[in-house]
Amino acid sequence: MKADNTSSDQSVSLSRRDFLQRSAAGVATLSLGDFPNQFKSQRMGIVVHSYASRWNAKQPSAKYPGFTNALDLLIHCHEIGAGGIQTTIRDWAPGLSGKLRDQRENWGMYLEGSIGLPHSISEAERFEQEVKSAKEAGATILRTVCMNGRRYENFHSSEAIQEFKAKSVAALQLAEPIIRKHRMKLAIENHKDWRADELADLIKQIGSEWIGVTLDFGNSISLLEDPMQVVNTLAPFVMSTHVKDMGVVEYEDGFLLSEVPLGEGILDLPKIVNICRQYNPNVTFSLEMITRDPLKIPCLTEEYWPAMHGVPGQDVANTIRMVRQKKFKTNLPTVAHLSPDYRLAVEEENILKSLEYSKNSLGLA
Repeated sequence: MKADNTSSDQSVSLSRRDFLQRSAAGVATLSLGDFPNQFKSQRMGIVVHSYASRWNAKQPSAKYPGFTNALDLLIHCHEIGAGGIQTTIRDWAPGLSGKLRDQRENWGMYLEGSIGLPHSISEAERFEQEVKSAKEAGATILRTVCMNGRRYENFHSSEAIQEFKAKSVAALQLAEPIIRKHRMKLAIENHKDWRADELADLIKQIGSEWIGVTLDFGNSISLLEDPMQVVNTLAPFVMSTHVKDMGVVEYEDGFLLSEVPLGEGILDLPKIVNICRQYNPNVTFSLEMITRDPLKIPCLTEEYWPAMHGVPGQDVANTIRMVRQKKFKTNLPTVAHLSPDYRLAVEEENILKSLEYSKNSLGLA
């Protein structure tokens, strides 16, 4: 495999077949040779964002003590039977990587990092240091996003979208030589920013076997995309996942969208898991069950559309029809009104329910 000698400015767009062939070769090499200590687990792992209330918690709790770092998260996830974690790696204290590696290897758990893209030469130095820290801890995959926030809230013109796309390409071109040098995978999430075909085109444009997708099972509903179409478009590039189930309810400006415990929402999770495995037998499945109030998707307002130029009206009709046909059986759960301790309890209950479903219905035991 000679891809390691190819600089990013020499890369060319790959066809989907070329990408799959090169990625398959890369996965085989990584799993068999380069990372002998990487444990592959069939148990469901947990994304740090599932513990949005408990991560760096502002208020103390005797029953649900806050997690101050990735090691706290790893220990707790082991205690509840999870197979691994995906966690942020910024500002790790000295020595944390080694502690994570030792504990992870002892328990046979996987570790994936979550990293911010570099947008300048100075940020590239920060990015490389974080890549080194993650690699020392035993991570082989780093999840990233091209934008924090949501497309329809952040952008108000098609020109702003084009600028975002150009900056994303530039950031990935800074990142690619670094991850190739350290033989790490960088997986871009569909994070309520890219529609599926746009993200697939981005991956092919960058043209690197080291860059693929973190496939979030539910995010793209907010961009009026059919969930299975998103999966079929992005699964050929899947390196990691955010497993979630979604509840939907119509409201006057569009629809409400909420993560719900696995098995309670509208997604065909067994089918999605099988599709991901067909394209990447080594892919990990990491739960992202965010316990929060429903998100408003105001797709029937003028404000929603400047960032969605070119999206066909048929997608609006199809999405609203789906929302009406698959309306959540009760009101979508809300938590903002709960006391801090009760909210922590609901968060933990949702995660435990989802882990149980993953064992009983997805074969992730």
